[in-house]
Amino acid sequence: MKPFKLSRVHPPRATVGVLGGGSWATALVKILTDSKIHVHWYVRNEQQALILKKTRKNPHYLTNVKFRPRRITVYTDLNEVVSKCDWIVLAIPSAFLTAEFEKIQVSLTDKVIVSGVKGILPESQLLVGAYLTQKYHLPKDQFVVISGPSHAEEIALERLSYLTLACERKEKASQLKQLMQTSYLKVKISTDVIGTEYAATLKNIYAIASGIAHGLNYGDNFQSVLISNSIREIKRFIKKISPRKRNIDQSAYLGDLLVTAYSGFSRNRRFGNMIGKGYSVKSAQMEMNMIAEGYYAAGLIFKINEMEKTAFPILHTVYEILYLKKDPKRGFARLANKLD
Repeated sequence: MKPFKLSRVHPPRATVGVLGGGSWATALVKILTDSKIHVHWYVRNEQQALILKKTRKNPHYLTNVKFRPRRITVYTDLNEVVSKCDWIVLAIPSAFLTAEFEKIQVSLTDKVIVSGVKGILPESQLLVGAYLTQKYHLPKDQFVVISGPSHAEEIALERLSYLTLACERKEKASQLKQLMQTSYLKVKISTDVIGTEYAATLKNIYAIASGIAHGLNYGDNFQSVLISNSIREIKRFIKKISPRKRNIDQSAYLGDLLVTAYSGFSRNRRFGNMIGKGYSVKSAQMEMNMIAEGYYAAGLIFKINEMEKTAFPILHTVYEILYLKKDPKRGFARLANKLD
């Protein structure tokens, strides 16, 4: 009798679409295709789509990643991808997501929506999950958040990375985990949807703070104190919004903050570093030619939630520098006296 081989069982009808043409979208497509999943990939730019179809490489982001011919189908028609797929993975920057969703003419109520978006939607001032629930009547248990320390550039290099998949219904997160089985990825499951969404948004603001400090020539000793205080601010903020039991030291919270604040791959840290060196917000954005989600998050957090200045001094300092054009050097000199 021949021994039988156990094979991975994917969720039934696991038709997966990825929306977005940037580095994070490219990394997520790589994870899925390396897990032998066929991906229907929506990119907005016609020229980018043509090059992707021809070369199987993204011409603008993670250009060293080449996809297998039969693992991706590239589209510029958003509705075609949404109508074909049961799982929709969002990897569009928060500043542009609402405009893309307004193009959708297909019902989302029977889809599983997976958010890799690490920011707040400026038009509605909502997190992605709340926006989809309120506007598109998506059941809460059909929404999954991807978070954790996982720079797209390191995924492209197949360096070991860690993701957390958060969903109110653990079975859905577990099904998605089955679709992301690669040798360079560790995946864990959580039910803290709101906490992980906010943590993924807030850590970008604190990474900007870390970058500003670096640009002002503060050393490692100050950085360690800054990040220690940052995770405490994140904990206070999330507890105020969503009081429940959670371990803030886990990788979806502290781990994601650390890599975003310290890594050379972090665009938010890079943006903050330029601000610390004297760039204006506009000139830093133009030179980077990439979206630093923390800039938008810093402005929106204050509109969403009136915070006590004494409880969130780092958040207030970043906001004042970015939006009120306060001097970074003076702002951080004052901040240094409030940290412990």
